[in-house]
Formats: sequence, C-alpha cells, structure tokens
Amino acid sequence: MLLAPPHKEKLPGVTPAQLQALKTLNLGPATLDDLSPTGADADVDTLVGSLAERGWLAITVRFDGTDLYTIRPFATPPARPEFVEEERTLSKFTIMRRDKNNIVAENPLSWCDIDIHDPRVLEVVSGLASPAEPALPDDVSARLAADLKWARHTVVDAESEDDEFATRSWNAHELWFHRRSNLSERILTWETFGPTRWADGEFPPLPARKDNYPGDAIALATPDIEDLRAVDPSLTDVLEDRVSCRDFDDAAPITLDRLGELLFRTVRTKSLRTAKGVEYLSRPYPSGGAVHELEFYPVVRNVAGLASGMYHYDSFDHVLRPVADDQVVERLLRTSSLTLSQGQLPQVLIVIAARSGRLMWTYEQVPYAIILKHVGVVLQTIYLVATAMGLGAVAQGYGDTTAFNDAAGVDELEECNVGSIVIGAPKR
Repeated sequence: MLLAPPHKEKLPGVTPAQLQALKTLNLGPATLDDLSPTGADADVDTLVGSLAERGWLAITVRFDGTDLYTIRPFATPPARPEFVEEERTLSKFTIMRRDKNNIVAENPLSWCDIDIHDPRVLEVVSGLASPAEPALPDDVSARLAADLKWARHTVVDAESEDDEFATRSWNAHELWFHRRSNLSERILTWETFGPTRWADGEFPPLPARKDNYPGDAIALATPDIEDLRAVDPSLTDVLEDRVSCRDFDDAAPITLDRLGELLFRTVRTKSLRTAKGVEYLSRPYPSGGAVHELEFYPVVRNVAGLASGMYHYDSFDHVLRPVADDQVVERLLRTSSLTLSQGQLPQVLIVIAARSGRLMWTYEQVPYAIILKHVGVVLQTIYLVATAMGLGAVAQGYGDTTAFNDAAGVDELEECNVGSIVIGAPKR
C-alpha cells in the first residue's frame, strides 16, 4: 500500500524484486542502482517508471556524482512531454526562493516544486547561462529543459501567458499567495498549516496591548449602548442606506465626541481573558481565534475639538494618544485624496495596522490572509455604524506603508499598515 493521506493506492502482484525496491525506497533516498543491485531488472524499471508517472517519487537528477536538482511532486503529474521546444522561457508565475540550503522553484499552476542544489542549474533556469560557455553539458541541459516543461515552470515565450485574460489578469505574487494561504493539493495536512502554535515554547506570545505612546491621553466620550439600542436605525436601514461618501463638509466637520462614539462602537476592547499564556480579546467585530491583532490610528486634519495630527486609539482605555504632529498629516492624507471629490483631503483617515506577530505566533502560512479578512470585516463594521450615525465613510484600497511606519515609529515586520477608511461629516 502506498499512503500519503488522503491519497492511497494498492500495488497488487508485486514481484520479489519490486518488493525489495519498495523496501529500499521506504528507508530513504536511493539510486536506481540501489533499487536493482543485481543489475538491470525490467520489473524494477517498470515499477519506478510507474511510481514516477503517478507522482509517488521525488526524483533527484545527478551529474558526475553531484546532485543537480530534485523534483518534489505534491499532485499527480501530467504525461511527460514528447517534444521540447529549443527556446523556452521561465513562466511569469514561477517564484524562486531560498528554503534552508536550497533554492526552490515554485509555480502555483505546477504539480511539483523543484529544489535546486547546484548553482549551474540556477544559471540555466534563470536564463543567466552564457550560450558560449554552457553551464551544463548538452544532454544534461536537455533533461533539465524537459523536466522544466513537464513541471510547467517554463512556457514557449513570455507573450504566451498573456494571450488569455485568465492568465494575464493574475500577477505572480497574487496567485502564489492565494495557493499558499489555502488548503490545496500542496497542503493536505495541518502539520504546518493553520493554528499550529508553532512558536509555543520557543518565543513568548505577544501581549494583546501594545505599549502606550508618550504624551497626555485625550479622553473620549462614551456613548450609552442601551440608549443606542432603542434609537438606532434598524440593521436593514443601515445596510440599504450605506454608500461610499466622497464629498465632505469642511465648514461643519466631524466633532471629537462623534469620532469617540464611532471608535467606541466599532473597535473598542470589550474584555480580555488569558488561556495557556495567550491573551484573547473581545471587540464588536469578529477576529480569528479572538486574537485581535488590529490597531487603529486616526489621522486628523479637521475635527472640531481636536488638534490635527496622528493619534493611536487605545481600545482598552478608550482614549486617543498622540503619535505624531500635524507635519506628518499631509503625507499620510495625500494619497487618500485620490478617491475623494475634487481631490479634497479627508477630515479623518483611520489607518488600520496589524501587529502581525499576534497572529503569526499561532498560525502558519495563513496569518496575512487572515489579517486581510479581518480588515474587511472591520471596514464593514465602521461603514455600517457611520451610516447609523449619519457620518460619511469611504474605504481605501491602498495605503502609504512607508509613511505610516515613519510616523508611527514601528518596524514593518512587527506592525504594518493593512487598510484605511476616510471618515467625516458628509456634504448634504
């Protein structure tokens, strides 16, 4: 029985030579000579070819005693190509990265990865090898070219992948990210995917509350939730009335009390609990694993009762803490004006940041995808509450990452800008 959950395959009628070859393979890597120590054996050759065709073998190609590259299948391969064009080029979807001591070539549309052990292979694959001084002998290069085509890592020419809308519309990083952050043929178990708590015992979990910025906190008004239950418009009303507002009234801007009410109703921390050394939160919007890694930074240009500048919303104490003065406001707001009427600047831009380590301590491969999902649900929460309050809101599809990190004084690998939404008093 061949078993790689959830795939399994019975091998009936195995000859003694084939059985010995399977036992040898089960111990670890083996050469063809190892599998047939008494000389050429047609039964063993047939078995090896059959296993390779169905994706049960990782195949390492050697030359002159040196490992060149390894084909590692994670799905059933297509038939090997009978013909390889003389000139082929790397697919735009192929990504090469370092994994431990190897360079790995990945392609989201492939059925395998290729581990590159020898720099000469990297020269050929990357197209940097000189025709005048080939990195590898012709027969080895031909085998490599055939394997690259078989693995779908190369295409006939660069334009061929842009002939159809489906392939032209995807960029390499988007397709790679999509495949890497979801279960697929590549990822079949939970050993290195999802909530593995891989860092437990090696790194301490990050606290739920980030360190306070220095400076005097600005108290915010606290609305009465029970009163709001009675007087707020219905859920159906706010869903039907919600629109993206791109024109704001600077003569009658949003007030500090209204900004405080919006933050309280949408992103305050309602409770904190600790389990197995990890702090978990409750807020008005959902969060995977109750981790709540998002932080909120109102960037203020025109709010009645509040000086312009950048603030951090302390969701635990329901206060604003000054982060940067108004000299950084224009830089942070400039790009946001592209989505507003006649290029006006926002009254308030709420920048959403993620303390990514909060999620990455627990999750493998999926945390950034989860962060973006959290941004989506919190944007809708802010949209609906703003509608209920009669405020205008429009989410941004981009942000100035560098400007945020400079202004907030944070390392991008520890806290990064992942979303933003403009808030203000709409022009009637």
